[in-house]
Amino acid sequence: MSQNLDSQLIETVRNLGVVLGETIKDQLGEEWVERIESVRKDGRLAYKGDQESADRVKQLFTELPNEDLLTVGRAFAQFLNLANIAEQEFNSNNDQDDSIDNLFSHLDQADIEADTFEQAVQKLDINLVLTAHPTEVTRRTLIHKHSELAKCLSDVHASAINPVQRNKIETRIADLISQAWHTEEIRTIRPTPVDEARWGFSVIENSLWEAIPEFIRELDSRFNDKYGVSFPLDASPVTLGSWMGGDRDGNPFVTSTVTEQVLLLARKRAAKLFAKDIDFLQVELSMGDCDDNLRALVGDTLEPYRALLRPLLDKLKKTQEGIIDKLDGNVVDQVNWITDKDQLLTPLMTCYESLQACGMSVTANGHLLDTIRRVHCFGVHLLKLDVRQDSERHSDVFSELTRYLGMGDYGQWSEEDKQAFLLKELSSKRPLFPSAWNPSEDVQEVLDTCKVIAENSPHGFGIYIISMASLPSDVLSVILLLKELGVDWPMPVAPLFETLDDLNQASNVISKLLSVDWYRGYIQGHQYVMIGYSDSAKDAGAMAAGWAQYESQEALVALAEANDVELTLFHGRGGTIGRGGLPAHAAILSQPPGSLTGGFRVTEQGETIRYKFGMPILAQRSLSLYASAILEALVLPPPAPKQAWRDAIVKMAADGRDNYRNIVRHDENFVPYFRVATPEQELGKLPLGSRPAKRKPTGGIESLRAIPWIFAWAQTRMVLPSWLGVMKAVQSSLDNGSQDTIADMLANWPFFNSRLSMLDMVFAKADPRISHEYDQRLVPQELRHFGDALRDELQLSIDLLLKLLKQDSVMQSDPKGAVSMNIRASYLEPLHYLQIELLSRIRELGDEHDPTLERAMMVTIAGIAVGMRNTG
Repeated sequence: MSQNLDSQLIETVRNLGVVLGETIKDQLGEEWVERIESVRKDGRLAYKGDQESADRVKQLFTELPNEDLLTVGRAFAQFLNLANIAEQEFNSNNDQDDSIDNLFSHLDQADIEADTFEQAVQKLDINLVLTAHPTEVTRRTLIHKHSELAKCLSDVHASAINPVQRNKIETRIADLISQAWHTEEIRTIRPTPVDEARWGFSVIENSLWEAIPEFIRELDSRFNDKYGVSFPLDASPVTLGSWMGGDRDGNPFVTSTVTEQVLLLARKRAAKLFAKDIDFLQVELSMGDCDDNLRALVGDTLEPYRALLRPLLDKLKKTQEGIIDKLDGNVVDQVNWITDKDQLLTPLMTCYESLQACGMSVTANGHLLDTIRRVHCFGVHLLKLDVRQDSERHSDVFSELTRYLGMGDYGQWSEEDKQAFLLKELSSKRPLFPSAWNPSEDVQEVLDTCKVIAENSPHGFGIYIISMASLPSDVLSVILLLKELGVDWPMPVAPLFETLDDLNQASNVISKLLSVDWYRGYIQGHQYVMIGYSDSAKDAGAMAAGWAQYESQEALVALAEANDVELTLFHGRGGTIGRGGLPAHAAILSQPPGSLTGGFRVTEQGETIRYKFGMPILAQRSLSLYASAILEALVLPPPAPKQAWRDAIVKMAADGRDNYRNIVRHDENFVPYFRVATPEQELGKLPLGSRPAKRKPTGGIESLRAIPWIFAWAQTRMVLPSWLGVMKAVQSSLDNGSQDTIADMLANWPFFNSRLSMLDMVFAKADPRISHEYDQRLVPQELRHFGDALRDELQLSIDLLLKLLKQDSVMQSDPKGAVSMNIRASYLEPLHYLQIELLSRIRELGDEHDPTLERAMMVTIAGIAVGMRNTG
């Protein structure tokens, strides 16, 4: 059966390729189609090891003019997009979502009682924070066409369609593919933070708005059937946050004005979506029977439900119109706006209770219940906007201020003096900032951000995150800034511990904060901490970072329990293993026991948002995966590591860190090799997200953001940050007699098992042969030995992993994933050869610019990213 399904997918990809070929033929002629097909076939053979085929492709590319290279690049990038769309649609219709079944099976085996399960369900709290890190390489206009194409594929695969319907859908598919081919696939300018926020709102409107109530409805039904457990009406097991328009860390384009605009646009989108829901309900709820409560509100009318809902619909429309006026710069009276979710809930619940009382529970529990669920999950602000800023920017505020006041330089004070000053001012009732003070532009921007928070509803905000936090004063300084600028509610402030040293010190910092009575009063028994995955892996390698994240969480959980404080850990994961990416189930179950008690808060980044939540059915499955893993971890927490496991992982983490840093930090050949062997320099020109590629424009590798760092290595198929030093450390442990311990860890410790299993997927994407091709053309002779040494370690790492996992080949335990990679391989292979040719030509030009070459380069970068299914 599985083979049959695989052949269906392969056939769909082939058919889409034929349609694209017809589109190309219509524009460029039969000769071009034959050329591209010849390259595709040679690419397929080259992927299987045929050197003659590889040489033919490379030779052709050296002979083609720049314009023709661009055409070839566009064709193969489009092929990969179509393959991904076909696979996404195929998986959404053919993959069985058995995550809840598996959960029930595990609970049955453990003989879990219904009330134990009910307690876990009450704690179910999935907080997804959408971020627009520069990983989404596809333009929004193309994302729309791809979504339409996926719907067409779903329709054409439906069994009950007649030939006329099939012909109509196939014509539409050809139309969409033609539209995509004739659309500029590369942005000419970077998206603004507001553009990114709008993209996030579209994901909610087109997918999550439908998916979340459906997900709750399905879970409610399954849990009720199995354990007699139901969600209460006010349950919000899923809530949404966002960094789009709030994350100003290293992004000068996210200003206080942008944050204000994004908050208004989110409310406008929420009002639009709720207006659509209420309009539907007031059409549906035509019945005349109602209870006394509703009758008292609407009087003697034949249509009581409509009479109650029409004014609500009118207010939602006035909210939309008013926000448009305000965004246009007009002074607006907000008296007729919907500003609080109770303004929605009160009439909706009145309708719900009346319908129940009048014997119409089937209607009450239909669309009306879905709308009530949406109010609890989305609120009138659609999502909660986080604010993130670098700790140094807050310190700069107080340095300027104390210098102005003649108190010295805050930045030079000891940590004890900083804390004393901050706590004194936090307890003071007089203003701190003098009216005559004129701060610098950067400082004023920090103050203006706090003013925006003060001037807007607390319900529109999530938490304030401090990146590069390492001291208690980093947290206290933000709380003081918020207080001084008029924020009169206790906004949660979360330090982000992201380097290896910061992760190791995290519990000490929080311990010192919790020892301050004033601070304990401020947090009201609830502490947020963000765990950074990207920068810690970039700092120390995947093994050391993974263990530091685990130990840090473990210590924070123990600290919170000792201080009777609820702890919410916020996981700053990316889509790749080098940025903490793991499949949802494995990631959650690999966390320390007790780490989910305060909820599960996680970033969903870049293109992974589309892959996991871009269609309602995919979103429901992703949410089911999260829910089943969280509930299992709450009811059946993973084991705390045995001392032998702990001893072994501590040694492996230290060895992994040293292995990694010896190459990345200490080998003088590393930076020169990295610059020439990857398209890192060219990546800076790709208009991906709104943030610059570097935190500091003049900085080196250390200032390069984790995303382009990962992106550059993925392009050459070295995917180095995900594996460098890891298996070498495992081998050292094996050499020192830890075979039995490692076998035990692999079999019984989810943390360790998930890391090695994830490497299986990484190594499927790695290709030493392709990396070698980059080196042959782009790396000077005197540096090639460095690449050879890296590839030697990569191959030894693959061999050791296969031995430990008892596999003959990578992805043996995931045949579906292997098929997926295999489908895209023949399209990816030529793109790599093309990118190498383009890099060579671009670098030969030096400071000169050739727009065609640069556009072709951007196309290959985007195409390879799509083919690899992740960027950063």
